[in-house]
Amino acid sequence: MKDKFTSMLRQNRWIKFAPNTLTLCNSLCGFVAILYTLQVYDSARGVMDVFATSAWIIIFAMIFDALDGFAARIFNAASMHGLQMDSLADMVTFGTAPAVIVAILAHCLKIMTPLQNVIIYAFCAVYLGCAALRLATYNVHAILGKKSENKFTGLPTPGAAAAVCSLVIFYNNYSGSIRHLSIMLPIYAAVLGLLMVSNIPYLHVGKWLFSMRHNRKRLTSFLAILVFIIVFRSAAVAIVVNIYIFSGPVMAIYRKITGHCCAN
Repeated sequence: MKDKFTSMLRQNRWIKFAPNTLTLCNSLCGFVAILYTLQVYDSARGVMDVFATSAWIIIFAMIFDALDGFAARIFNAASMHGLQMDSLADMVTFGTAPAVIVAILAHCLKIMTPLQNVIIYAFCAVYLGCAALRLATYNVHAILGKKSENKFTGLPTPGAAAAVCSLVIFYNNYSGSIRHLSIMLPIYAAVLGLLMVSNIPYLHVGKWLFSMRHNRKRLTSFLAILVFIIVFRSAAVAIVVNIYIFSGPVMAIYRKITGHCCAN
């Protein structure tokens, strides 16, 4: 079976372009999300509807982000070129696009003073800068062979983007107001940025999902989370994503108190 698969790859060399194509789709989703966010100034739709659609586009891009690495392993097409492309795409989709959403969302609240706008933009800049630093560090660790197979050091950029997008979608479905969100979200974005460049270990969700078929407890947990999301939808997504965000600092504090250590 393995020989047949290898032979198929040799005869269809175009298949090896699949991972980079998926990576390009990831970056294009980020570009579309940014362009769509700018429609808030001209759109006849509700303001939060525009932001929520942009947030969904970013979340959809996570499918491409997961599949490009999987395709690279399946088709034996992993390369340094692909690694660099993946990080550049992540910078657009999970770094720049969420920061643009947060900045424009705050700008749409007309009662903000110029000083308050500058502060909010500074928070967004922290998120953007930390995303760039994290992705550069990730690339260096991958090149030097320091990358962990089961955990991330620091919050991954897709996780930070998911935290921003899940809250935008939640507010659109259950609140419809941007007042509280536009004040709270920039601060949270800056916190997410700091978590991205921290040394706090985070679970590698992709590896965890792919290991479910060999682990009944993980499979049961996944099914319970899936049912929770189906029943409560956007509220459940926001809860699950943000539990993941805070699990890193909480477990780090727990290990420090109890004296347990965990390798990155």
